[in-house]
Amino acid sequence: MNKVGDTASPASSLPVPTVGERLDALPFCRLRLAIFAVVTLALFADIAEVALGNALGAVFQAPPRTMTPTELSVFLAAIFAGGAIGAPIFGLLGDRVGRRLALQAALAFVAIGSLAAAASDSSTSLIGYRFLSGLGIGACPPLIAAYLADIMPPRLRGTMSCLCAGLAFLGAPALILLLRAASPTWIGIEGWRWAVGTGAVLAALAAALLSLLPESPRWLAAAGRLAEAETALSRFGRTILWKTAGPAPSAPNARADDEPGTTGRRFVLLCCLYALAPWATIGFPLMSGAIMVSKQFSINESVVAAGLIMFGPVIGNLLVAPLIDRISRKASLIICACAMAVLGLFFAEATEFAALVGLGISFALLSAVYASILAIYAAEIIPTRLRASRTAMAWGMGRLVSIIVPLICFAIIRGAGVWGMFALIAAALGLSAILLAVAGPRGRSRQALI
Repeated sequence: MNKVGDTASPASSLPVPTVGERLDALPFCRLRLAIFAVVTLALFADIAEVALGNALGAVFQAPPRTMTPTELSVFLAAIFAGGAIGAPIFGLLGDRVGRRLALQAALAFVAIGSLAAAASDSSTSLIGYRFLSGLGIGACPPLIAAYLADIMPPRLRGTMSCLCAGLAFLGAPALILLLRAASPTWIGIEGWRWAVGTGAVLAALAAALLSLLPESPRWLAAAGRLAEAETALSRFGRTILWKTAGPAPSAPNARADDEPGTTGRRFVLLCCLYALAPWATIGFPLMSGAIMVSKQFSINESVVAAGLIMFGPVIGNLLVAPLIDRISRKASLIICACAMAVLGLFFAEATEFAALVGLGISFALLSAVYASILAIYAAEIIPTRLRASRTAMAWGMGRLVSIIVPLICFAIIRGAGVWGMFALIAAALGLSAILLAVAGPRGRSRQALI
């Protein structure tokens, strides 16, 4: 006769779920909503600061604070140069000390740099402080993508990321409208100082609110901090100890996905994709006004068109959010890249104002969706233990290329016209689509992370 102690419990024969699997099995809760709201505020401040730099470029071409052409070029490049350096540094911190703490540090740089810039009195100090804030601005998007990927349920990962981006893109018109409303001065302070200072306050507020939120339980477990992972996980709700029904389908080759060689190849792919993306995602929005002027439209009409085109990213991300998790990430990126290439060539050919604005909004819509899906795709195909550092390094490659995009696009428009610029954009997008088709994994839509 067997003793009671010799009889195996039915539960003991079942595999023990990981922290990540237990997190994925939990329903969407108030804490996840709070995390979504805070990182959306952080991204709102980040995007607003980038867009504000373009508007300040126009402000500083006229008295009372006129920059020389060289100073203006350095000023516009400073934020991207800072991002190219800051993204890999804070990304490494994200894998060493945690997503939340690294994001807080990045936001602190944004707040300090922007507040100092708002109080600066010389072009040199203004450029230096924009570089300082750029260190954090470049790091925020990949860290936010990594944090959301870690926290959100697989079935909603893409939806919540696109909603976050769609709402955050409202930061661009919001701060530019504030700049216009407060110009030339309000209660004795120049309008541009109000706008830059507001960006600093928003970044500081997001950093403070992050203190109330938990670190990613998935990252804590991957870092071997299991007790802290259990504590953080308990804040999301009560979890089951033994697996009954799997929380999310796993890919059959999940173990192979975590091999060093596979991760290295995917990192190289991401670096290539992020290096090619700015020609469309940065080049077109920055150059849309100049393109309209080159097509013989007035400055006023060009400004109106550029302003309307700014709403494309908001519309695109909000429209695609309910559908994004139902389509393969790889297929979505290829479709967006090909569609942008075609729209860009139509934009180069168009001459009517309404057609140009419609095509411009459509292009901006797709470019923002492409950027959002690429951020999700990058976070999904890199293992948890390396997610923040590798995605941030690849993102930094894009920031580095963004420094030269305006210079080359201006030169091409002057030398080869609008068709030359859009031929370059189409070539970059076509190469991206080929790389994805040949070397890109499918992604992990509605699947557990590795």
